[in-house]
Amino acid sequence: MTTILVTGGAGFIGSHLCDRLLAEGHRVVAVDNLTTGRIGNLSEARSYGGEFTFFNMDVRAEGLLSLFERHRPEVVMHLAAQASVSVSVEDPTLDASVNVMGLLNVMDCSSRTGVRKVVYAASGGTLYGEPRKLPVKETASGRPVSPYGISKKAGIEYLSFYERYRGVAFSALALANVYGPRQDPHGEAGVVSIFASKMLNGEAPTIFGDGNQTRDYVFVDDTVHAFALAADRGDGRLINVGTALETSVNGIFRLLADVTGFSGEPAHGPARPGDLRRSALDPALAGEVLGWRPWTHLEDGLAETVSFMKGV
Repeated sequence: MTTILVTGGAGFIGSHLCDRLLAEGHRVVAVDNLTTGRIGNLSEARSYGGEFTFFNMDVRAEGLLSLFERHRPEVVMHLAAQASVSVSVEDPTLDASVNVMGLLNVMDCSSRTGVRKVVYAASGGTLYGEPRKLPVKETASGRPVSPYGISKKAGIEYLSFYERYRGVAFSALALANVYGPRQDPHGEAGVVSIFASKMLNGEAPTIFGDGNQTRDYVFVDDTVHAFALAADRGDGRLINVGTALETSVNGIFRLLADVTGFSGEPAHGPARPGDLRRSALDPALAGEVLGWRPWTHLEDGLAETVSFMKGV
């Protein structure tokens, strides 16, 4: 039985990943400081009893090493992050503290306790900057436009260092805009959950800018499947996890209006600093090295997300 440590394990993606790994028969140790994660996300994971352990801990904490020494994970899924573009623009120091120093603490603990591999949640929506060609391939030479994107790009360089000089293998998964059940409707990044929550309450969601900016939306179940596969595949690679399809914010509004029955018009606000104009990721390499492809159609994923939110 493999022991896998999931940082950010009480978060949106992390909690789904814990569920998936436990269902596969792994022993899972989850770490989360509950800044954005929620204990309620772990109800299914906690039903596995002794196969699941949770620690309320920041990835920057000195005590992380003793946790690694006690549980000796073979694989680490590193999802803990400061994931707000606007927060990173306002406070680059905080962003770097969590996303760079937190990663270094995880990698140091991993190298000192014999972790075989780290699977890293990168941000495909910010990593490549404004793309010259879509969908973006992993070889694109774009420059991040926000500190969040910069910290994620730096993280991949650190992973390469630890692989080369400390023997810890890695895969970096450049995630498109992940959506689905459990996403925080009060955060910044989850436009699907934010819009759906507003619409279900009969309120008009706010579209920032003209709404023609595009994103690549990938369902959370598809995303955690890529993490599970990467535990044993894709060593030393940056790998896109997306659909290659662009959908505008205006388009998301229309689709969700149909699903929720919302008949109003959106509110409008100014464009936000650090936001990209267009984004879509080419998942061809994921197919080659992970055997992964997206299988959830956007309309189906939106319907499942809204159904979940109605039941919350």
